[in-house]
Amino acid sequence: MPTNILMPALSPTMEKGNLAKWLKKEGEKIKSGDVIAEIETDKATMEYEAVDEGTLAKIVVPEGTQDVAVNAVIAVMVADGEDAKAANAAPPKAAAPAAKAPDKTSAPQAAPAKAAAPQAAAPAAPVAKTADYGARVFASPLAKRLAKDAGVDLSRVSGSGPHGRVIARDIEDARSGKGAMKPAAAGAPAAAGAPVAASMSDKQILGLYEEGSYELVPHDGMRRTIAQRLTASTQTVPHFYLTMDCEIGKLLTAREEINSAAPKDKDGKPAYKLSVNDFVIKALALALQRIPEANVSWSEGGMLKHKHSDIGVAVALPGGLITPIIRQAELKSLSVIANEGKDLIARARGKKLKPHEYQGGTSSVSNLGMYGIKDFTAVINPPQSTILAVGAGEERAVVRNGQIVPAHIMSVTLSCDHRSVDGALGAELIGAFKKLIENPIMMVV
Repeated sequence: MPTNILMPALSPTMEKGNLAKWLKKEGEKIKSGDVIAEIETDKATMEYEAVDEGTLAKIVVPEGTQDVAVNAVIAVMVADGEDAKAANAAPPKAAAPAAKAPDKTSAPQAAPAKAAAPQAAAPAAPVAKTADYGARVFASPLAKRLAKDAGVDLSRVSGSGPHGRVIARDIEDARSGKGAMKPAAAGAPAAAGAPVAASMSDKQILGLYEEGSYELVPHDGMRRTIAQRLTASTQTVPHFYLTMDCEIGKLLTAREEINSAAPKDKDGKPAYKLSVNDFVIKALALALQRIPEANVSWSEGGMLKHKHSDIGVAVALPGGLITPIIRQAELKSLSVIANEGKDLIARARGKKLKPHEYQGGTSSVSNLGMYGIKDFTAVINPPQSTILAVGAGEERAVVRNGQIVPAHIMSVTLSCDHRSVDGALGAELIGAFKKLIENPIMMVV
């Protein structure tokens, strides 16, 4: 009996992925543990390992295909001794719904996650949706979700499904500007003045600009995920911000001395090279240990009080960013943090991180100092309760004992989730950070 190979859920939030490459061909034998394909998520490219043995009878989704829904059939496998042609002669077994536990005897797949069902699995009966101003629209559940994510007005989309139902393809066409859009319904509330982009459909936005004056670049999975998570963060997490100036003269001196004393290998390469950001990570990790009430995550059921300081480090990527995590940073030396961070950043830029290397964390650091940014505020990455925005270190004039003297100053801004970290508690945390960063010897004792 042919067995389906399904698109795996490689992270708890994954709904779609790109089938980057097949590493096995039709007719090839597969052993348990063989890497059969490379799957590209919004954050990383991961290897897909087989858990059963058999023969790859048919590839359903060719390599290079994008936005393949979790649990969609991507290939068919037959057991040893079965005719591989049977996979073409009869349809394979239907894929189990995403909510059910995977069958242990089925083809290889990752742990199940909440995900959108494949487009082909849309229910036969149309789902009615009523627009805010009373127009009745028939749309599939997937189309409704896609329209909401893309900001598309369902009442203006022409449906191509049975009985005029709006399906997923219609939303994609409307989003890209290819689909025909109905005129706004009579009685729809008109916005005063210029329309707000966040509530406008793609067709409306494109209509504001002269045709040919722009290039429409479709969003990739990473950009969509970033947009969804940051929008959810700013809408659901009550942010407040605390800014302090830190004098880093001692830090710069210590950094230079430590780097110059680093042992070198036979090729003259130092064992480590500390950056200012390594000191920032260590100082934040220790500050969270000194103010443990701030090392928390909010949940509706209660407060998660973390024992260790797992610090995420924002890394810029083409088209987005990712925050790989240095686990238990309070226990690690500056040299270990430097080398581990260098490895994580390199693999992040190569999209080789595994989900546990960038998910979770108890706080994060976002440093734009290398771009000359003096100070800024960063958006919290839930379920974390804080994130530290770090500006450039620069010489500024300060007053000491009535005299104006130069000093190296770095401005930092702590964003806090007011549900879990109150103002005074946030002030204690950034104050503890300031003491550590201004006196780096305290980080090694």
